[in-house]
Amino acid sequence: MHVKALFDDDEAVSPVIGVILMVAITVILAAVIATFVLGLGDQISNTAPQASFSFDYSENDTADTLQVTHNGGETISANEAVGTVSGAQNASGTSLTYDGGLFETANYSDVNAGTTDMITESDFSGGAGNGELDLSGATVRVTYQPAEGGNSATLGRWDGPDA
Repeated sequence: MHVKALFDDDEAVSPVIGVILMVAITVILAAVIATFVLGLGDQISNTAPQASFSFDYSENDTADTLQVTHNGGETISANEAVGTVSGAQNASGTSLTYDGGLFETANYSDVNAGTTDMITESDFSGGAGNGELDLSGATVRVTYQPAEGGNSATLGRWDGPDA
């Protein structure tokens, strides 16, 4: 057997590389077609808007308030910007709940840069009333929830000083 002849023999290299390339192209093409046929391409384009929010906390002897401001980014429909508060309580220590359209209550149709809304004791169910709202241990989230359904995303978060 001649070892030198093996190093000089390159007849089968081109057909093997050609077959590997054809298989790779076929697999990639099948994956792209399957993505659009199964509707996965629509989900890729359903992303949350990019927006920035700031929070201005005001602690009072009677009732705390939190001003939420859209600082910049994309415009969001008011019914898609949901505010949730966990950890808020009244003066007697009872947990209060808030889960609703944050900017809808201020009669905005769109939330864009400069739009503000306040979270006050009147927004809560569960007995806030009488100036008893304590937000110092609360966590507030501004969440994007698309009207047509799909995945939600947190756009802004604030943690109280005692949270």
